[in-house]
Amino acid sequence: MAEPVRIAIVGMGIGKDNGRGFLADPRARITALCDLDESRMKGFAKELPEPVALFTDYKALCASREMDAVFVGPPNQWHVPIALEAVRNGKHVMVTKPLADSLAPARRLVEAAEASGVVNMMSLSARFSDEVRHLGMLGSQGMFGDIYYARARSVRRSGIPNWNLGFVQKGGGAFRDMGVHALDAAWWLMGMPTPRRILGAAGARFGPRGRGYWDFAAPPEDFPRQYAEDDYACGMILFDGGSALQVESHWASHQTEEFSIELFGTEAGARLHPLTVFRTENGAPQDIAITPPKGRGVWERIASHFIDCVRDGVPCQAPLRHGLIVQEMMEGLLRSAKKGAEETL
Repeated sequence: MAEPVRIAIVGMGIGKDNGRGFLADPRARITALCDLDESRMKGFAKELPEPVALFTDYKALCASREMDAVFVGPPNQWHVPIALEAVRNGKHVMVTKPLADSLAPARRLVEAAEASGVVNMMSLSARFSDEVRHLGMLGSQGMFGDIYYARARSVRRSGIPNWNLGFVQKGGGAFRDMGVHALDAAWWLMGMPTPRRILGAAGARFGPRGRGYWDFAAPPEDFPRQYAEDDYACGMILFDGGSALQVESHWASHQTEEFSIELFGTEAGARLHPLTVFRTENGAPQDIAITPPKGRGVWERIASHFIDCVRDGVPCQAPLRHGLIVQEMMEGLLRSAKKGAEETL
C-alpha cells in the first residue's frame, strides 16, 4: 500500500478549509503548517491527529523534506512566490484562487510548474461544488446544445474583508477575490472557450469611504486610506465562435446578496440557484427543478482529486493553466475598466 501524500498548508485562512479536506482523505497526511502568526498555526494544529512542523518562513518549509506537496493559501500577492519556491524544490502544488495578483507572475508560475512535471492544481470551491458539477455533467451529455451566452454574478451587501490589508491593496480587490469564482465556474460550464475581447467597468465606491466592510463593521483605521483596488467590477467577455459571458462582482452594494450563474443554450438553459433547467418539449415550456445528489463536501472533493493526481496520475481537472486563462480574463477586464475602452487579449 502506497504511503500517504504528505501535505504542507501555507496560510491559516482558507488553508484551514483546504486542510480539513485533506484530513478527510486517508491517503493524505498533513505534516507541516506555515503562517506568519504562530498562534494561528497552533490553533489549527489542535485539529490534527498528530504533531506537525511549524514554519514562519515559506522558503524553509519548501526546502524541507517533510512534505511532498504544498497548498498555497495566503493573500494573492504571495501565491506566486510561495508556489514557485515549492515547484523549485520539486513539490506538487495546489493554489487557492486567484492564481496571482497580476498576469506576468501567473505566467511565470505556470511555465515553471509545467516544465518541472509536478502536479499543479487550482483549488476552486465554486467549480467543484455539487451544483456546478451537476450542470457540467448535463452539459457534457448535450443537454444544453451550444451554450452561446452566460451571466455570472457574485454580490455581497457588506463584505469587504477587514482582516488583512492584502485584500484591498494593489493586487487584491473584489474581482480577484469573488469574481474569480463566478468567472471560472461559468467559463468552465461554457466549455472553456478562448477569450478574445473584453469590455469592463470597475471602481471602489464603498471601501475608500470606510463603508461596506465585513458584516457592516467599522474597518481598522488604516484600511480605507490604503484602498487601492476595486470593490466592484463588471464586464462582457467575447469568445472565439461568438459566445459571450457577462460577469459581475460586488464586495459591497445596496442589493440582495447572491451567487448566480445562468446558461443560455440552443437546446436548453439553466440557473444555478435554485438549480433549474429550462427547455421546450413538444412545444411546451418546462422548468425542471433539480436537487443534485450530495457527495463529499467541496473541500474534500478538491483534496481527493489532488491526491488522485499525485498518487495515480489522474489528469488534473483544474490545472494552473486554467487559472492563468482566468487571470488573463480578469486582468483584461480590469485594464479595460482603467482605460475606458475594449481590451483585446
